[in-house]
Amino acid sequence: MTSASPAPSLPRRHVIAGLAASLATPAVWAARAKAAPPAPPAPPLWPKALAVPGGVARLSLGPAADRPTAHTRVGDAQVPLLVVGDAIDWTALVGIPLAATPGEAAITRAGRSIPYTVAPKQYREQHLKVAPGTVDLSAEDTARYERERTHLAGVMATFTDAPPATLHMAVPVPGRRSSSFGLRRVFNGQSRNPHSGMDIAAGTGTPVRAPLAGRVIDTGDYFFNGGTVWLDHGAGLLSMYCHLSRIDCKVGDRVKPGDAFCAVGATGRVTGPHLHWSVMLNRAMVDPALFIDA
Repeated sequence: MTSASPAPSLPRRHVIAGLAASLATPAVWAARAKAAPPAPPAPPLWPKALAVPGGVARLSLGPAADRPTAHTRVGDAQVPLLVVGDAIDWTALVGIPLAATPGEAAITRAGRSIPYTVAPKQYREQHLKVAPGTVDLSAEDTARYERERTHLAGVMATFTDAPPATLHMAVPVPGRRSSSFGLRRVFNGQSRNPHSGMDIAAGTGTPVRAPLAGRVIDTGDYFFNGGTVWLDHGAGLLSMYCHLSRIDCKVGDRVKPGDAFCAVGATGRVTGPHLHWSVMLNRAMVDPALFIDA
């Protein structure tokens, strides 16, 4: 029977180093921590999370090998959501309508309800004077508006499976933000729907550039919005550009980030030249500011 070999002894210098480490004072550890380089900041998440009417909620769906599907209810329809992430953790991005009532809400995934809370938000109010014919519509203008609304409902229901490569948008035109998202607008003393986009003041003819890659899904001259282009960025994320003086694209065209595809104007119901820019997520108009640098 052979005896077990003795455990190998550590070199003396290792023993001394371990003893010194165990005897280090809090001041020594603090100095070492101070000397260590700071961890790099986490990259920002786009869009920014703001669970209010007109905002975006970010809801974890947990891990899964493949991109899961999730839905939110819009009227009588179950509308698919934009889902981002990876196999470790997927996130559903939920556009919250401006008309949403603050309180409890939920999305569904594979028949399971995932709740979230919509917080209240008070938007400012703005009073404007416009041509009477654009507020109290004639029978002819009312019929035109109804036709346009039916057509645009189909445009807004667009959903393509491929999600955007990024959700960080660039502002489509330089200029002062002349009217903010969610503004409660009163035309000639009559209250109307809140402002569903961001207005950027710029001169007529200023090029409008694509904030993300996209496909042109609609162009037209509409009663309220004037010259208009809609882009589909994928997975229910759309954007709209209104009051244009010129449209340099057609349905089916694809644009890359930074491509000029139309120009600022003063068409439709306006008080001066500017770009009205809207962002839609799962058929809800949401604040474009959540997708751009402050």
